[in-house]
Amino acid sequence: MAEENVTLVTEFILMGLTDQPGLQVPLFLVFLVIYLITMVGNLGLIALIWKDPHLHTPMYFFLSSLALADACTSSSVTPKMLIIFLSQNHKISLAECLTQFYCFGFSVTTECFLLSVMAYDRYVAICNPLLYPMVMSNSLCTQLIGASYFVGFLHLTIHVSLLVRLTFCRSNIIHYYYCEILQLFRISCTDPTVNTHLVLIFSAIIQVFTFMTIITSYSFVLFAILKKKSEKGRSRAFSTCGAHLLSVSLFYGTLFFMYVHLGSGPTEDKDKMFSLFYTIVIPLLNPFIYSLRNKEVIGTLRRIMKR
Repeated sequence: MAEENVTLVTEFILMGLTDQPGLQVPLFLVFLVIYLITMVGNLGLIALIWKDPHLHTPMYFFLSSLALADACTSSSVTPKMLIIFLSQNHKISLAECLTQFYCFGFSVTTECFLLSVMAYDRYVAICNPLLYPMVMSNSLCTQLIGASYFVGFLHLTIHVSLLVRLTFCRSNIIHYYYCEILQLFRISCTDPTVNTHLVLIFSAIIQVFTFMTIITSYSFVLFAILKKKSEKGRSRAFSTCGAHLLSVSLFYGTLFFMYVHLGSGPTEDKDKMFSLFYTIVIPLLNPFIYSLRNKEVIGTLRRIMKR
């Protein structure tokens, strides 16, 4: 039997958030403002932490790494989405698509592990305060952050390597605002079963492992706080953990929904809204969640503004 000629797709068309012409400019302005605030908030927090020697502690070292991951998450998705709002050309090449997915997935995976590392840091600080300076040494902090970024790099290298083997010949339309991997599977001419299973397995393992690490750490933290006799000591401990717990709740709530639950048909719009939350909203909120009620960060900011 003669082989049927097929035309392989080398570029895709991103449909974006909406196809309604009247919403393109307003949405562009909204997301442009969000992106600028996100970058100023995260990069500003990093600069603030590195500028003030008083903030050169493990907790703020991890926080600056988290802010960098948030800036990367937002930058991997938002600029292309802004272009789509104002341009008639919604095309993205296969190489750009893979690069966007790699950068996005790398930063999200890294953030999962950074959040668990930050929970462990709070566990040591509250449950073993006398040993804290010795346990959370500069070398260990560097190793933990390096390991978080390395796992993110390795995780996405595996998925992109497997993604390259897929061919696209039927459709090049992605009904999304960025190159989301499950959307690519749906338009693949090659059977993506292996890829889909690996995405679900790796995502479940990473999310469950890091989430359980956080839950275990904060279980010990909660018991330690309840044992404190000083009301001032309790409120201080709760205040240092509250911001992190809020960030964890927002991040894992959306991730568990998105990648353990495979959206289909009628739930695609809902999936898109949930993905907006962790691609755009969480990177926007995190620097403010961690800094607005943090007296040390606010104090540093005031000192710099008075100069």
